[in-house]
Amino acid sequence: MSTTPRWLNAEERRAWLAYIDFSTLLNDHLNRQLRRDAGMTHADYSLLAHLSSAPDQVLGMSELAQRLKITRSRLTHAVNRLREAGLVDRREDPADGRGQLAVLTDRGRNLLDEIAPGHVEAVRRAVFDVLTPEQVRQFAEIGEAVSDALHRAEAAETDPTVLPWRRR
Repeated sequence: MSTTPRWLNAEERRAWLAYIDFSTLLNDHLNRQLRRDAGMTHADYSLLAHLSSAPDQVLGMSELAQRLKITRSRLTHAVNRLREAGLVDRREDPADGRGQLAVLTDRGRNLLDEIAPGHVEAVRRAVFDVLTPEQVRQFAEIGEAVSDALHRAEAAETDPTVLPWRRR
């Protein structure tokens, strides 16, 4: 294996720095919108959204941690906080006596239904209103290509300790 770094050329560096800038700004924008409208973070909204799209609005804690790319410990804290707010519940997994399930409550579903329009509007204004239809198509293709490559790399990972959802 070569030890010479494969530095980014000027156009690649421009694209990378633009990605870092817009992803940081977008995450902050969405966090502020959700805190203002619902008193929650974008991370909590994502957790609720994953549950809402799951069959019966239920996911195993390990699978949810993997989808969110966080440690199981961090997920436990988030679920406990959302449980105290009545948005999520936990129960034992009947298929695996050691496992736990996260369940979206009716209150959590109702909150998502209430805040989703404002969240979608924030996404639309920040991203899609500033892009042409062709740029939206390219944006989707780029996102899919990078996501596919990262999913393949994750699946090929042989050291489970580097995957956060496998850590406590």
